[in-house]
Amino acid sequence: MEKQVSFGVKCPLCHTSLMNEEKILNGKPTVELNIEYNGVRGKIYLCSRYGCFDHESDIKVDYNAIATLSCPQCNSPLATNVMCEACGAQMVTFGIKSGGRVSLCSRNGCTKHYVAFENLDDAIRKFHEEFSDYTADIEE
Repeated sequence: MEKQVSFGVKCPLCHTSLMNEEKILNGKPTVELNIEYNGVRGKIYLCSRYGCFDHESDIKVDYNAIATLSCPQCNSPLATNVMCEACGAQMVTFGIKSGGRVSLCSRNGCTKHYVAFENLDDAIRKFHEEFSDYTADIEE
């Protein structure tokens, strides 16, 4: 069975959780955001597993189009001044509850994303704690 890392994220501005424990996608709580595209506003729920691009939204965003994502609590846009290395769109960033950030591209269909940890030692320790059975299988 393949194990995947799932992150709990928060708004980098108001620091409230972006996790929706009631809306489940791929067996995990989702990241709930406001979305706006072509003047239409709605909700989008992102899979919280790193590397998974599954999502559900109540509005349609055209493929290759750029949507505005914002915090459902403070309504602040989450786009940064960092541009996607793959397509040139703005990156959107969330804070990781345990420290660091997850960034993803705002362009629908672009799969560029990355994680940056505040304290790499803590991140590695947490990874080993969560995936000790999996890493033991790899080492054998």
